[in-house]
Amino acid sequence: MTRMPNEDSKIILVVDDEPRMINFIRMNLELENYRVVSAENGLDAVRKTRELLPDAVLLDVMMPEMDGFETLKAIREESNVPVIMLTAKSEEDDKVKGLELGADDYITKPFSPRELVTRVKAVVRRAELPAQVEKAPIRVDERLSLDFNRREVIVDGRPIKLRPTEWRLLYHLVQNAGWVVPHETLLSKVWGWEYRDETQYLRLYITYLRQKIEQDMAHPRYILTERGIGYRFVDFKKTGA
Repeated sequence: MTRMPNEDSKIILVVDDEPRMINFIRMNLELENYRVVSAENGLDAVRKTRELLPDAVLLDVMMPEMDGFETLKAIREESNVPVIMLTAKSEEDDKVKGLELGADDYITKPFSPRELVTRVKAVVRRAELPAQVEKAPIRVDERLSLDFNRREVIVDGRPIKLRPTEWRLLYHLVQNAGWVVPHETLLSKVWGWEYRDETQYLRLYITYLRQKIEQDMAHPRYILTERGIGYRFVDFKKTGA
């Protein structure tokens, strides 16, 4: 029996100026029980993101007037909603630009229904913290404290905002403090097994985290690199921090 959207379905906002593309995406996502809403331009996308609070946004890059990158900037000013960029371009520079502006993933047109559904499921899944999190707040040292239940990071007495993917990455690093977590393991746990070869994603998000919690990016104190292997969060329990 075909599953159709209901009031409990996850909401996916599709932003594209091509009706055929919107209909293609709608058909395939509704078969997976998602509720699909659409916007034909950037301004409408920002408004609907604010009003509907979608669970994910599929955002086309090539749109008239306000392109996908400008729209992404506007969305990120007020929302951490997962965003997947859609583009007919395959240039590496465009992919990196989208990720650096805060996109969570990138799909190049044309794409298959299976790839579309897999990517959407992955970003929606990782927007939520794992069910079992550290219950007590964590004091790493005199300048850094973490509370995964309340989604709070305090650096030098000030709260720092993290995006959902940054939260998941930090969670898995801290849960394994003192141990090296391989690249493939982090990619599988944070992004999903489909992303285990996407090391570029991991490098970018490690940089984002370091920019927010490290005092000196050139000499990181908390997130340490084990070249060719993975990353290790400082063993704060062993050091007695």
